[in-house]
Amino acid sequence: MKRFPRYNEYKVLFYRIILAYLFYMAARILFFIYNINLVKIDSVTDFITLSYHGLAFDTTTILYINSLFIILSVFPLIINAKKGFQKFLFYLYFSTNLLAFTTNFIDFIYYKYTFNRSTRASLDTLENESNKTRLFFNFLIEYWHVFLLFFLCAYLWIYLYKKVKIQHHIPNASVKYFAASILSFLFLTTMCIGGIRGDFSKSTRPINLLDASRYVTDASQADYVLNTPFAIIRTWNTNTFQKVNLVSKATIDSLIVPIKQYHNNPKTKPNVVILILESYAKEYISSFNKDTKIPNYKGYSPFVDSLAQHSMIYTNAYANGYKSIHGMSSVIAGVPSFKDAFTSSPFPKQKIESLVSILKTEGYDTSFFHGAPNGSMGFLGFGNILGYDHYYGKNEYNNDADFDGSWGIWDEPFMQYFNKTLSQKKAPFMATLFSVSSHEPYVIPEKYEGKFPKGDNPIHQCIGYTDYSLKQFFKAAKKEAWYQNTIFVLVADHDNLIYYPEYGKDQNFHTVPILFFTPNEKYKGVNKDWAQQIDIYPTLLDMMGYEKPFRSWGRSLISNDKVKPFVMRYSSDKYQMMSGNYICTFDGEKAVGFYKKEDKELKNNLISHRTIEMNLLELRCKAFLQDYMERIIDKKLTSKDK
Repeated sequence: MKRFPRYNEYKVLFYRIILAYLFYMAARILFFIYNINLVKIDSVTDFITLSYHGLAFDTTTILYINSLFIILSVFPLIINAKKGFQKFLFYLYFSTNLLAFTTNFIDFIYYKYTFNRSTRASLDTLENESNKTRLFFNFLIEYWHVFLLFFLCAYLWIYLYKKVKIQHHIPNASVKYFAASILSFLFLTTMCIGGIRGDFSKSTRPINLLDASRYVTDASQADYVLNTPFAIIRTWNTNTFQKVNLVSKATIDSLIVPIKQYHNNPKTKPNVVILILESYAKEYISSFNKDTKIPNYKGYSPFVDSLAQHSMIYTNAYANGYKSIHGMSSVIAGVPSFKDAFTSSPFPKQKIESLVSILKTEGYDTSFFHGAPNGSMGFLGFGNILGYDHYYGKNEYNNDADFDGSWGIWDEPFMQYFNKTLSQKKAPFMATLFSVSSHEPYVIPEKYEGKFPKGDNPIHQCIGYTDYSLKQFFKAAKKEAWYQNTIFVLVADHDNLIYYPEYGKDQNFHTVPILFFTPNEKYKGVNKDWAQQIDIYPTLLDMMGYEKPFRSWGRSLISNDKVKPFVMRYSSDKYQMMSGNYICTFDGEKAVGFYKKEDKELKNNLISHRTIEMNLLELRCKAFLQDYMERIIDKKLTSKDK
């Protein structure tokens, strides 16, 4: 029987696409090996099953990336088999595939910090870095093995591609040839559309990140099922800021109380110093881990532990995001980030009522300090939106002798600069410092080598160094006139490298310390209720006796008002609200799970045994999300907006 026209070309095309599947599966397995302590797969059967489900996401990615390559390979022409055309296809194939393939390797390492596959928002964050070249070379040196693996895979992929070639020939340009070519082209195009969507059903939307969770028994497994190019593609032009209509305005006003007003304390004007510590997770601080009962636990922050004895600390607190810029918007403006960062959305350029704007109306001088090159992390831009009077970065510090070679000025000298600058200001002032040294590539000044415990993770000695820097800052600040009349806040932007398995559980991701210290020890003790970064802003205003209405989705941590302790965050491709005895997971429209607060791994879904408390928690989640989306989209982020 005579073969179908262009049979050999289609066979080779199929082989080349299969190669992509093989290398995407190899990248998935390597991703698991690099993150074996974070991605919970307990059996060979589960490993095989999850790998199989990953093929659907690989299909979407591979067909997206190779769409032009496939079209040109089968387009009804008579030059497809020519040597020059095949050479062009070779370069097209690898320029697109290897670029996308690279992102999988980035997540071998980056996943340890975000616990999510990288998305478009991750690329937006990188745009704010002025020292990209230096960071790239630091990454290259620190993680040389990842680059080696990538180049080995690329070499093998190219080698296998060249093993099977299309033999050069000039086809007979007959009606049969073109008819068969057109039919096969239409067939392959249809199949590609179905593959990109995930199926051919009109009743279903194209598969997205949330679909990976359909196949898992542990939330972390979804990131094994996914691949990074898929996550970037599916979030490239998406806008997750969409209004929803789930509850009445009366429900929002009673359950969320977005406009707060406190009358609990006499009005005062203390200085406010907020220390947002890079990657300074709860896991690293002994005073925040007394009830975790982790065997052979070790902490790396002796000064913070000593400060905690004279402070009010919150040991069940969470970050409202997973990146540094998320921490800034949550702590200072009370605006959390969920699936996508608020600061990377189309909506941050609006009037935002925040700690900065309110204290400026009270006559405060406001400053933001960050030792990195000005503009890094997007802090300068967002700081300008919030209205800080002053920004002090690496430029203002103006001494590269104290540059760490990667991110910015070492914490110890920059914190001394922080103290010196504050001491020249007229009170009252509000100042925010964002530290830099507890950051990859996890190095400390050469003169301190051996001073701090190396610990079990590279970051541990950096935590010790930042802790020492804080000690030196407080030692110097105590001598200044402004010190006694100051409220100090210490909080982390997010967590970082995990060592103890307890912190590898879903509900311990992004747990952070929150500490309030006043020299007169007015606020002192340990609070184990739910707490979060967005609570810091209203808590400070309550402490200061600010009596006017203000917008806040958080709550005062020192008041027993009608907003009960809660946490709202986004994890494992779902919203999560925690309050009372339960954790509610929410898909944007309805609850999809309820778990006891002790169920840190979210293993036992109680949704089929709903209680009144669960129903109220779902209602609060709906109310929060509806008000959040409406206020951001309609630019109503002040108490005066109607």
